[in-house]
Amino acid sequence: MKKYSILIVVLLLLASAVSIFAIAAKNYVIVGTTDKFTSLDPAKAYEYLSDNLLQNVMTGLVKYIPGTTKIVPSLAKNWEISSDGITYTFHLKKGLKFSNGDPINAQVFKFSIDRAISLKQNPSFLLADVVKDVKVINDTTFEIRLQYPFAPFINILAFPIAYPVDPKVYSANSVYNGLPVASGPYMVTKFVRGQEMELRRNPNYYGEPAKTPIILIKIYRAANNLYMALLNGEIDVAYRTFLPQQFKMIQKNKNFKAYAGKSPFIREVVFNVKIKPFDNPKVREALSYAVNRAKISSEVFSSLVSPLYTLVPDGMWGHESVMPKYDPSKTVSILKSLGYSKDNPLKITLWYTPSHYGSTEASLALTLKNVFESTGLIKCNIKYAEWATYVDYFTKGVMGMFLLGWYPDYFDPDDYMWPFLESKASPAMGSFYSNKTVDKLLLDARIVSDIPGRTALYDAVQKIMANEAPYIPLFQGQQQVATKPNIGGILLGPVQIFRYYLLYKK
Repeated sequence: MKKYSILIVVLLLLASAVSIFAIAAKNYVIVGTTDKFTSLDPAKAYEYLSDNLLQNVMTGLVKYIPGTTKIVPSLAKNWEISSDGITYTFHLKKGLKFSNGDPINAQVFKFSIDRAISLKQNPSFLLADVVKDVKVINDTTFEIRLQYPFAPFINILAFPIAYPVDPKVYSANSVYNGLPVASGPYMVTKFVRGQEMELRRNPNYYGEPAKTPIILIKIYRAANNLYMALLNGEIDVAYRTFLPQQFKMIQKNKNFKAYAGKSPFIREVVFNVKIKPFDNPKVREALSYAVNRAKISSEVFSSLVSPLYTLVPDGMWGHESVMPKYDPSKTVSILKSLGYSKDNPLKITLWYTPSHYGSTEASLALTLKNVFESTGLIKCNIKYAEWATYVDYFTKGVMGMFLLGWYPDYFDPDDYMWPFLESKASPAMGSFYSNKTVDKLLLDARIVSDIPGRTALYDAVQKIMANEAPYIPLFQGQQQVATKPNIGGILLGPVQIFRYYLLYKK
């Protein structure tokens, strides 16, 4: 009898241990990525993974309803807009706190907005170009006065540049390099640069708690490493970025779930219009005709991307396919008229960054080189630099022609026109393009409130862009996620915010 009693006790203990392990396993989700973080200060963060991380650990006055482009209150309870469209009065929810217990009040928002503008980091133009001043009324009420009426201003407030930071932790005069002080569903509890990041539920978050207590983000060197990590069960979710062939194999693998959705992510060639020979619009036009987007889509991306002929993504109002279609004979004709020949070819250098946009980037650069050189009148050299150096190079005007990508700051055509083409904003893109007529059209499009009126203005801008070609739009991407079958909460919305706080194990 004793032997049977002992056996029963052992079995009960084992069952209890298994149950505890099962409960513990549901307390975390491991996400793998090849992307890299640069800065976790919302005043500086301006590339996808950093901003997306902040959209999970911070929040602002407003936010998007998941899966939609609709803006709703977040830290704000409500707001009013003056009849002239200049003054926005915000009323905050009461009792708001950062993850460290410090209050989030009107004074915090004034400090944060003033700081973001004065630090003059890459995303600062989003506020600096429109905000005149911020005035505190009381602890829960403040005003933002604009320089002019700006139709999509509320949408900007959903982007990290407008998120509140703790004045007791963040300096007004310098970029903060520590772990973010959270106002959103998660807080960062561990960060090993280039390796991993740990997120835990923020106990002071005002809203619904994150679905899973802990998210561990593991950073992999390249697509092959990410792919093997998924196959070997090291991660629960893989997000950004597989090779196209790998994602197609995952789609056929019954051991995983693959999600694909339309994305507002675009890729483009950027010309620094101050650097020879790209200071000549005819050279830029000739290169535009040489780009074979269908070849790029099929050969580099296995047809998982869509050719794009303007900067405004397909599916967004204002989109007009205005750029030249592939016609190498026109490339040859233009270059010959400029004095180029087989004995005197146009010599150019194309830059790319090897990992920031995934492991396909070298192939993309090589394909562009090949289509340029197939004209017989172009010699294209290829150079590359890692992301941090790359950003430094293009913002300082070192590179004349380079590959870049764009994710929306806010879901509006203005975000695909103003940063690229407005004279004060374009240097942050490395283009340094300036056209007074375009500046006037873009400003008018911000002030006009009705969509038909704004659409007509953006049509005019895009036609000028097609003629002067400071950019060559290449393709529009696709959102891709792969998971173990027991993972829920995957939501691929139109604004491309990947929401860690919705992930859970079934």
